[in-house]
Amino acid sequence: MPRAAPLPLARVRKICLSLPETTERASHGAPSFFIRDKVCFVNYMDDHHDDGRLALWCACPPGMREGLVKAEPEHYFVPPYVGVRGWIGVRLDRGIDWDDVERVIREAYLAVAPKKIAAAFLDR
Repeated sequence: MPRAAPLPLARVRKICLSLPETTERASHGAPSFFIRDKVCFVNYMDDHHDDGRLALWCACPPGMREGLVKAEPEHYFVPPYVGVRGWIGVRLDRGIDWDDVERVIREAYLAVAPKKIAAAFLDR
């Protein structure tokens, strides 16, 4: 019998897959979420390279990351590898409010979504 997904992953999955034209697949060994199965907007990282974090790595609109990391370094960080592309890390293991997690995921989606998909999402 398959095990149930851990609660944080189940919550992340529900949020990500509720967005238009999204899919999930493993990328670099981690559950990752894509738009039209091409453009990644969120990676779910559980102790990536023994860093001790349960976190998301999310695409991020310009200017958003710096403010969040400075204001709440216990919840937000610059992730390795994708941080140079402006992505943000979100700690899921430090009591962050899930409304904030959902907001960051939605911003990640909009940051990389093709213009037509983003416009349709914003119009609904």
